[in-house]
Amino acid sequence: MATDASLLEVEALGCRRGGVWLFAGVQFAVAAGDLLEISGPNGVGKSSLLRILAGIAPPSQGQVRAHVRTAYSGHEPALKPRRSVHAELDYWAGLYASGRAVTDALQRFGLDDLAFLECRLLSNGQRRRVALARCWLADARLWLLDEPLVGLDTAGRDALMAAVMAHLAAGGAAVVVSHQPLDAPHRRLVLAA
Repeated sequence: MATDASLLEVEALGCRRGGVWLFAGVQFAVAAGDLLEISGPNGVGKSSLLRILAGIAPPSQGQVRAHVRTAYSGHEPALKPRRSVHAELDYWAGLYASGRAVTDALQRFGLDDLAFLECRLLSNGQRRRVALARCWLADARLWLLDEPLVGLDTAGRDALMAAVMAHLAAGGAAVVVSHQPLDAPHRRLVLAA
């Protein structure tokens, strides 16, 4: 399963919540250029799997080995409501210390005109773009994205997927939980109830 080129390796992974197994025996590897979609019905542990991959929650069984820096964006982008877009990205740029510039992130994700707007005033699509800019600022090769397309119009979906595809073309990879079609070449892992 794993190769020398793997950015992420998952072996026999399982997750229990409240004494019930959400999933067990999950195995996969992610290499540079991979887009892996995690799909399945509600309640089977898709978001839990992503949080385990991000190191936010522990697995109940199995192992996760990330060989590169990862960046996680949850179902809700979790932006500070009274912070401006620029200040929000500046905070994360300082935390990540990757050397990537906030001005570059604003331009790359079409946020220039929103830079000094408070995050609480952003639309859903704009918040998603800020969250993706935050991932880019981390200079992480592996992006873990939970429902990034929810609530986006066609233009927003196209812009977000273009950013993901540019990340893949630059040698990155992404694991995406989505109920929306990704409209890009990808592999799919289906979690079953």
